[in-house]
Amino acid sequence: MRLHWAVLAAFLAATTALAQSAAAPEREEIQALIERGTLPQLRRPDFAPLRDALDASYRTGAYAPLWLPAGPAPAVLAEIKNAPNNGLDLEDYDAAWLEAELAAITAGDHTPARVARADVAFTVSFFRLLSDLNRGRVSPERAGFKLDVAEKVLDLPALLRRGLDTGRWHAIVDNVEPQFVLYRRLEDVLVRYRFYASRPLPPLPALPAGKRKIAPGETYAGVAALAERLRLVGDLPASGPAPEGDRYEGALVQAVRSFQDRHGLQADGVLGKDTLEQLAVPLSQRVRQIELSLERLRWLPALPASPIIAVNIPSFRLWAFSDGGDDTAAQLTMPVIVGRAVKARETPVFIGEMRYVEFSPYWNVPPAIQRAEIVPHLQRDPGYWEREELEAVAVGSTGPPVTVLDAATLDGLTTGALRVRQRPGPKNALGAVKFVLPNTMDIYLHSTPAQQLFAQTRRDFSHGCIRVGDPPALAAFVLRDQPEWTPQRIAEAMGGDKTTTARLTRPIPVVLFYTTAIVDSTGAVRFSSDIYGYDRRLEQLLHMQ
Repeated sequence: MRLHWAVLAAFLAATTALAQSAAAPEREEIQALIERGTLPQLRRPDFAPLRDALDASYRTGAYAPLWLPAGPAPAVLAEIKNAPNNGLDLEDYDAAWLEAELAAITAGDHTPARVARADVAFTVSFFRLLSDLNRGRVSPERAGFKLDVAEKVLDLPALLRRGLDTGRWHAIVDNVEPQFVLYRRLEDVLVRYRFYASRPLPPLPALPAGKRKIAPGETYAGVAALAERLRLVGDLPASGPAPEGDRYEGALVQAVRSFQDRHGLQADGVLGKDTLEQLAVPLSQRVRQIELSLERLRWLPALPASPIIAVNIPSFRLWAFSDGGDDTAAQLTMPVIVGRAVKARETPVFIGEMRYVEFSPYWNVPPAIQRAEIVPHLQRDPGYWEREELEAVAVGSTGPPVTVLDAATLDGLTTGALRVRQRPGPKNALGAVKFVLPNTMDIYLHSTPAQQLFAQTRRDFSHGCIRVGDPPALAAFVLRDQPEWTPQRIAEAMGGDKTTTARLTRPIPVVLFYTTAIVDSTGAVRFSSDIYGYDRRLEQLLHMQ
């Protein structure tokens, strides 16, 4: 019996040694490829940034192939080929080349060099997919955004080992993506809009000669084409009867109102220039807006399961959530006014923390605005000083304010020795309340006396700060855990002539982000104009990858 086991053990040892000897060239090739950090067959040949993760992944198995010739390569290839449904470019992950190599090796063409090359390429593409889904393909800093993805570091070897142990490759891919609902909803509608974009649609006829708009009840030759387009994207119910004739009326008008509302237009049901332009945007362009929006959302950190305030700049909309991980928990939403679409006036993209609220605040005019606007205005019209209730204080001094405008005051403002501020009151540019999130850019949220601006559909009017449409409601939200701040006390503080500060018991994250496509809690897909040109900039950066 002992002899039998001894013979068997010797046979197994010889077999193992033979297999290792046969695999030795593949192992050597794999180790050499990792050391070189480049594969000319890939679209992005240089994979040096992944070299440490690759070495850690292969070293534990003595650099044996992980995927080929009979490993889990087909399952991982399926995840890579699904990249477009995540808003990514399939060519970035060399799916076609990997598929051809897998077919050749499966058919028996598995030289050590070919197996090693394809195996490393599978690992590189898989790691790139995970990283891109987790933190995006482009650094937000390169796009001019003050967001930091340095903390979003994946343990790629650990994720690979988990996949090899469990075979649950889709779960691994799914779990590295942003988990907040807004991102997931956009991914879902991306698949839908890809289908829409694949459907041919008849062109919309131009307005009749001499007509600037089509009002409800009038005739329009494009009624049938309009109905087909709105039925496809869901604004016109698919179950309703098709319109007859050329009269623009009934359910079609309601569908146009829905479309206008989703695209940031005045929802009046009138077919004018702006509405027809938005209707004529190719659905492939809407697909791209969704893809670019997903890329920017990957730059955001995981949102806390606690109150947050979020502002989407091109949507001109604020949401206050009781739970940052669940956008169905919105307790408040309101229109906002953001920075003008001109250089040095845009509202920046960043994440801050609201720490306190100032009721009846002073407006401390930023130096740039003082130099470029206030001083020239006072030089032309000294009466502006009294009308706007301005005063000045010495820089670095705690002395009393200067309330009279004379030559010395104007000179101090011109040289920067004095800084101008506006007293609390109905004319104050900040309105009755200021929501402070300390930052080096001096960006904050505030009310405004110019309430008429909220009636506009495009609301980029500020110098960069964010004017909120319902300041008492926002104040009540951020102070809701301080019962002494009743609605009545908030109203009194907002109407006072002295500044009152209320500190928050816990800072509230404020996320200022920028996506031209968003899905609200009702499932409506909303598209916005690229007011700052960030979509164009991101396109350029992606092409440079």
